[in-house]
This record gives sequence, C-alpha cells and structure tokens, in this order.
Amino acid sequence: MAPPLLTLANIKLSFGGTPLLEGADLFIEERDRLCLVGRNGSGKSTLLKIAADLVEADDGERFIKPGVTVQYLEQEPDMSAFATVMDYAQSGFHEGEADYRASYLLEQLGLAGSQKPKDLSGGEMRRAALARVLAPEPDILMLDEPTNHLDVSTIEWLEGELRAMSSAIVLISHDRRFLTNISKRTLWIDRGQTRNLKAGFGQFEDWREKVLEEEEVQRHKLDRKIVREEHWLTYGVTARRKRNQKRLGDLFELRDKKKQMKAGQTKKFESDKITATESERSGKLVIEAKNISKSYDERQLIEDLSLKINRLDRIGLVGPNGSGKTTLIRILTGELTPDAGSVRLGAKLETVTLDQKRESLAADATLGEILTGDGGDQVSVGGQQRHVISYMKDFLFLPEQLRTPISALSGGERGRLMLARAFARPSNLLVLDEPTNDLDLETLDLLQELLSDYSGTVLLVSHDRDFLDRVVTSTLAVGDNGQWLNYAGGYSDMLEQRKQAQKEQQKAATTKPKQNKVSKSKSASKGKLSYKDKFALENIPVQMEALDDKMKGHQARLDDPELYASNPDLFEKTVQALSDAQSQHDDLEEEWLRLEMLREEIEG
Repeated sequence: MAPPLLTLANIKLSFGGTPLLEGADLFIEERDRLCLVGRNGSGKSTLLKIAADLVEADDGERFIKPGVTVQYLEQEPDMSAFATVMDYAQSGFHEGEADYRASYLLEQLGLAGSQKPKDLSGGEMRRAALARVLAPEPDILMLDEPTNHLDVSTIEWLEGELRAMSSAIVLISHDRRFLTNISKRTLWIDRGQTRNLKAGFGQFEDWREKVLEEEEVQRHKLDRKIVREEHWLTYGVTARRKRNQKRLGDLFELRDKKKQMKAGQTKKFESDKITATESERSGKLVIEAKNISKSYDERQLIEDLSLKINRLDRIGLVGPNGSGKTTLIRILTGELTPDAGSVRLGAKLETVTLDQKRESLAADATLGEILTGDGGDQVSVGGQQRHVISYMKDFLFLPEQLRTPISALSGGERGRLMLARAFARPSNLLVLDEPTNDLDLETLDLLQELLSDYSGTVLLVSHDRDFLDRVVTSTLAVGDNGQWLNYAGGYSDMLEQRKQAQKEQQKAATTKPKQNKVSKSKSASKGKLSYKDKFALENIPVQMEALDDKMKGHQARLDDPELYASNPDLFEKTVQALSDAQSQHDDLEEEWLRLEMLREEIEG
C-alpha cells in the first residue's frame, strides 16, 4: 500500500490559552475524497490550513511527500496584486505549465478574463478563486466552503468537475447534498480530536449518533461507579485504613477521569423551547400575483407570472445568480412595483425578512444590543420576557459573548444571530434569502425544525438542494426569458417533474393524436359541436365543483393533527383519496379546456 501524500500527526493548537486542537490526526491518500465535518469553531478550517502549511501548529508533525503539489481555496481571496481576473486565475500554475484550463474554467463559471478584480462582487471573486485552484489539477486540492455564493447549476457543474479530477480532494462544506455526492471518507473533528470514518458523508450522521450514544452510556456507568465508591467511603468499614486509602485514591482517579471526559457536542437547540414568535394569524390568502412582469436594462427577469400563495405554504425559489429571485421576492412582498400586472397582499400580514448579506446587522453594535434592541437584558420571545443570556444559550452563544461587537463574529455566528433575532420578532410571513450561508449542519437542522413548526407562510431563496427538499412544499423555478414555473414538492421533485415533462413532449412530438385530430376536424367541418361534446362542456364544471367539495373534505380530515397517530390506516386512505380526486379534477380540467378551445375555433 502506497504511503499517504500528506500526514498530520498529533496536532495541537491553542488560541489565547484555549485549546482548539488536542492531538488531531489527518492523512490524505492518492485520489482521496475526504470531507472534514464538525461544529462551527471546532477547528475544521484551522486543520485544513495547517495541512496546507498556511498555519503552524503548536505541536505535532506534518509530512508531505516530495514533489506533491497542493492548491488551497481561500474563503476571502486577495486579488489586489493582479491586473485582470485571467492573471489571477493563471497564477496557480507553475512556470512552464499549460494554462488553457484557466480560460475554460473562467468561461464555465461565467467570468470574463479581462475583468478587473476590483469590479468583482463577492460571489464572482469566489468563482475566480475556484478557477485558480482547479486549473492546475494539483495532487491535493483543499476546498473550504466551495459552494458558498454559488447557484445550484454551478454547484452541480462543480460536482462533475471534481468527480472527473484525479486529484485527492479535501473539502469543508455545509451543503449536505454536495458532501454526499463527492466524499468517500469522513473526518469528524470533535472536542479537539479527530475520528475517521471509512465512508462518505451519507453515512456519517447515523454513525455519529451511535458514537455519542455509546459515550453517554459509558459516562452513565462512570457516574454510577463514583456514587458506589463515595457510598463505601462514607459507610464502609474504616478499620482497614490502608485499603481505605487505596479506594480513596481510586475515587480521586475516577473523578479526574470524569473531568477529562468532555461532554460530547450533543447539545442540541431545544426546539420545543425555541419557536418563532408568531403574530395574529394571517388570512387564508397571503399573496396573489396576476400577470406580473419585470425587466432591468432590457433584460426580462419576470414574464407574465400569476401565482397564489396561501397560509402555511413554503415556497422555495431557485435559479441562477442574477436570474431575479430577490427581485421576485421584493415584488411579492410589496416592496417593489412590477412593470405590469398586480400583486394583492392578504389581510393581517406581518413580515420578517432574513437577508443573505446580514447587512441589517450594525458592525459596531454588540450581540446583546442586536437581540434586545434597547441594550437592556430582556428579549421578548413568543409574548414572554426572557433574559438575553438565556436566549443566547439557546443559539449556542456563550455568556461572555454578550458584549462582543458584530464585526468580531464569524460568518456562522452572524447567521445564528440573524436567526435568533428573526425568530424573536412576531410574524406570520417569513422571507428567508439564502439563510443557510455559513451555517453548520446542526444549525441547519434547527432552522428546518423551526420552519416545520411555524404556523405562518415561508418564502425561501436557497441553493441548498437538501435543505429545499426538507423544507418546501413547492418550488418556483426560473426558465427561459423570465418564465417562472411552479412545481409541487422540493428540488428533487422539481427535477423529476421536469424529466417527466420532457419525456411527454418527446412522446407528443413522435406520436400524432389521430383520434382527437379526426374528432376535431369532423366537428369543425360540420360547423358545430357534437351533442356529446356540448353535454361534456356543460357538465364538466359541475363534476369539477363536486370534486372540489370532496377534496376539501379530505383535506379537512388530514388537517386533524391527531389523525395519523390515532388511525394511520385512515390517514393513508384519505391521502390516497385526495390524490385520486386531484388527478380526476386535473383530467376533467384538461378535457374542458380542449373542448372550450374547439368551441372557440368553430365559432370563430
């Protein structure tokens, strides 16, 4: 077996006297596909920088095979020394290497090599940095949050590029789908130590839960042993002093062991205690858009979109960067006026927005001031007053961070703070624009639970495919020339429906509907509808209305929160009945439209 390309052994590092890494190990083999996982602040990025030789450890060994090349993706690249984006992208090559890949990658990432670095947005700088590290195809490619600020199509393109590369890849990401699709080995950084799982991220979370459960069992056994020893010392025979001293020493050793056995990072957000502060319930209709259109600089972002959003809907918006997702959100919430069409907002709406850039956080304000608003020590949550430090702990902030300025918080901490503030405000409509950026996996789980329990309506812009699948009830996706289509379900459901629609289009193109064509031509040639068609045109609306009433009855039964627990068979039958009724309704509606078009053609 060939030796690893790079090895870290017994790495130790402290910041300000606080240990971050305490004996961490890492090895990277040829063509490895390794992901580093752990809580925000656990040392993932630091360990990756030590491996890239950008940070020096306090203790431990780093060994890299002679001749091995390494490229490291910076989270905030410095491009100030380069005249153009192409110059920066080509700077990753060694002298004499072919640099045609830089041009290819910049094109794929939507960048022009002639652009000046100072004119790039944060997302564009991120894509330029990706091109720079991918182009040389190094022996080891280290990527820290490569999907941040990338849209879904670019993320999927990146997955294809990485799978095709022969480089060993080490990555850190909060994107579950991305980790699952790329990784084949997982390194968990937990309490300063590293644990290696010889499987990709898809198997990690179940494995982690088993490890933590076993630790909890061992901790419980140790607690019971300490209690037994203390009982013996208090009530046991005291004449045998030597033996007593031995057992006293054993007890002290147990206590030391207990102190050294750090509690696993199992603290979860107490979702039964943390809930979004909900205002008065909105009306059933939340937003109704009719034939809205919007364009900027002769570019059509939205074209003739009609959409109805009801209470409890969770709408996910997906599309490339710059396709108009944020613009559409602003129009739907009444913040921006469309060029054409109209938007009607429902009654009693109270909206809370979580913006993707965290721009509403004043850099010179402290964490406590952001949460309390007036600098006091109380936060109003769900109509009840809570001490700010208690509320901070729910979102895994330490008490000593109360007066920490916003400028000193990490991206993940700012994300958690935005969540804490948003869910403390009364609302019945949540607008979340890229809420998952910089959040660790546990915080994403919290956000998912909060949104599941929220009794209002949610508009969500996200590029996180897994998060969309877990949260939304329907997906609004942009197509060509500003056309937006609404799909039932999450991102994966949208892809499946698109595939099915393509298959049906291909089938329709190759199979001529002879029967309908003949029927139509005969009716048209006679100059009137047949008796059967007339009867159907008049009676289909009656049948559709009856099906509407039936579906309302099924839905009312499903709205009973106790139904599934009390009668799962009835629940399943009701779900199936609702689905069958909806299918019949759709078929009738399609037939009525066909007949109505035929009638209009005959009548001119």
